[in-house]
Amino acid sequence: MNSRQRRGVILLLLSVLCALGAFAGVLAVISDVNSKVGPETTAYRIKGDVAPYTPLRANQFEKITMPKRWLSETAVTDLRVIEGRIAVTRLKAGSLLQSDMIVERPELQPGQQEIAIMIDAATGVAGKITAGATVNIYATFAGEKKDQPAQSRMIVAGARVLDVGKLTPIRESSQGSARTNDAVPISFALSTLDAQRVAYAESFAEHVRLALVAPTTGGAPADQRDRTYTLEKDK
Repeated sequence: MNSRQRRGVILLLLSVLCALGAFAGVLAVISDVNSKVGPETTAYRIKGDVAPYTPLRANQFEKITMPKRWLSETAVTDLRVIEGRIAVTRLKAGSLLQSDMIVERPELQPGQQEIAIMIDAATGVAGKITAGATVNIYATFAGEKKDQPAQSRMIVAGARVLDVGKLTPIRESSQGSARTNDAVPISFALSTLDAQRVAYAESFAEHVRLALVAPTTGGAPADQRDRTYTLEKDK
């Protein structure tokens, strides 16, 4: 083997050693990344804002994958957990779904019954009352006699909303004329007596209205006499 051939063999060996070194370097980098990132798992990202107390649906979330070590312990990795649950607060688009963001849909408690009535869309805090909300229910009654004033009464304080239906057109007839109003069926969890009050008001009151109550308050007046209002009280 002459000197030229020996140089060629040496260069070939050096090339092989360099290639092995580069390969080892790549493996080291990959190993380092894997050790820092770890295995991946499934998570779910919120597509668009979800209002509080809204029933959750699978199409409101998108499936993503990310390193398991980066997820919090409360991150939802199985979308089946949203079945029968509602948002406990406003869910922001782009956020990861967490188990503490959702709660079970409210159900009847012992001694309660569910009653549904149609509420005029214009008088029911339009669009703001959702399942899980707390409301006061008011009814306005005409005076029984001509000289008696009309009254507004809080017939139920702190009623819990179970479900809110879809906007439905209702045809009403009065004094020979007919008109169509939009109304929403709303279900409440009430005691037997409160359910009777609501049924009576829906049948005989001129109007039934809802007032949304802050979650931290019960909604009932301290003095039970404040449940009834007439215009004379302001004079």
